[in-house]
Amino acid sequence: MSELDDTLALAKRFFDAVEQGDIDTVVNSFSPDAEIWHNTDEIVVTRDQTGTTLGGMATRIRDRVYAERRVTAFPGGFVQQHALTGVRVHDDVAVRLPCCIVCKVAGGKITRLDEYFDSAHVAEFRKYA
Repeated sequence: MSELDDTLALAKRFFDAVEQGDIDTVVNSFSPDAEIWHNTDEIVVTRDQTGTTLGGMATRIRDRVYAERRVTAFPGGFVQQHALTGVRVHDDVAVRLPCCIVCKVAGGKITRLDEYFDSAHVAEFRKYA
């Protein structure tokens, strides 16, 4: 496989793991010193903090699907646009979170992830968090 094929496989494995609630695979997709940045709070967090956040989301949102995946690999990373859909456990309301993720990749691991969400959609996802 080429570097770009490996990067596309990493992206698929990462987002499939979030869908399945497989937080160990999610965390292990990152390098130990990975930086994860969110546009909604402009804070950089660690891979372990991200694992905790996604683990919590997995308990609050069921039937998670990364729909409409549009992923492009480039030397050193990938960008993916998608809509994360699911059902909020608290009230059985369907939610949808359009997003763009930009990742830097080295050595088969994500070294930096920048996520871009609309804050109104994030508020619906986290309504009962």
